[in-house]
Amino acid sequence: MNIIEIKLTGLVAGIVLLCGSFGAFSVENPNDTPAVNKDQVNGRVEETKGAVKEITGKVLDDKGMEIEGNIQKNLGKAQAGYGDIKQDIKEGK
Repeated sequence: MNIIEIKLTGLVAGIVLLCGSFGAFSVENPNDTPAVNKDQVNGRVEETKGAVKEITGKVLDDKGMEIEGNIQKNLGKAQAGYGDIKQDIKEGK
């Protein structure tokens, strides 16, 4: 296996792991589906896109892409956290 195949394998594995993390938000009973707001959804999407971009930057040795992905990931975390707080206030927690 050459270095490119190893890097591509790592990239694919990272993407699969990130996409698989969406299963953590699934609910077995559709009647118990919690309400989510746009900030929660958009934040988690941006967080995932940033993580993929960060991993791609590491695999391709592109520091600019890696930094951009890290920033996008952290902004997504902040937006999702803001959405979580809004949801907690709405639910009275």
